[in-house]
Amino acid sequence: MLPILSLRHYSHEVLSHSHDHAQLVFGLAGELQFEVDGQGSQVLRHHLAVVPAEARHTCGSPRGSQCLVLDLPANDWLERQLGHHASDIQRLLDKPNALQLDPSQGQLLNWLASSPINDPVIAGQGAALLLGSLACSRQHAETPGLPLAALDRYIEQHAAHPLQVADLARLAGLSVARFHARFLAETGSTPMEHIRQRRLHLAEQLLRGSDLAVGEIAARVGYNSQSAFTAALSRHLGMTPRQLRRTR
Repeated sequence: MLPILSLRHYSHEVLSHSHDHAQLVFGLAGELQFEVDGQGSQVLRHHLAVVPAEARHTCGSPRGSQCLVLDLPANDWLERQLGHHASDIQRLLDKPNALQLDPSQGQLLNWLASSPINDPVIAGQGAALLLGSLACSRQHAETPGLPLAALDRYIEQHAAHPLQVADLARLAGLSVARFHARFLAETGSTPMEHIRQRRLHLAEQLLRGSDLAVGEIAARVGYNSQSAFTAALSRHLGMTPRQLRRTR
């Protein structure tokens, strides 16, 4: 039975073979020329080559290189070790690929390379940590951004009416909690802060571009009280509605 993790030194010799298990080759030092099913890549420091099961691959390093190799165990090892992350890694292993690790993954790789990976517990848990980190980064890369333009249009179209975070979450196809967290991460504002800012931005446009009464504009952007609207606009722009109109 192959060890899950192994340190390997490559020389100028060209190796060409295949095996019935998937393999990940992580670069530690030097440069390893790699080709999997005709797709070429270079395994440099903190880079990764993905070798699917049964894929013919060729590698060689004229100047020498060192790599950490992860040979995937058979059966249900992925599911047992990674749980819900297993499907993301399985998709990664389905075709040849070449990736660059992020800084935290590079630190983890260096730690594993200097650890006693001949110990099966350390090797198994270390491999699971590395694969789990790859799965999380793939999930983040594959997650599309929020439809911010569509959300802004919805806010402006419904500015006169009560708006809740749940309304925007439904538009984005997310739960309220998930939407709130994603929105804060992507914009730096909470959804309710953004709704207030969009309302006041719309109010500024109406004050500058129309002769509507201040009370009418307040109602159009969701304020039942003109005094509350004036106070909110003053905090937002540092000017009252009348002062703003004098600047147009």
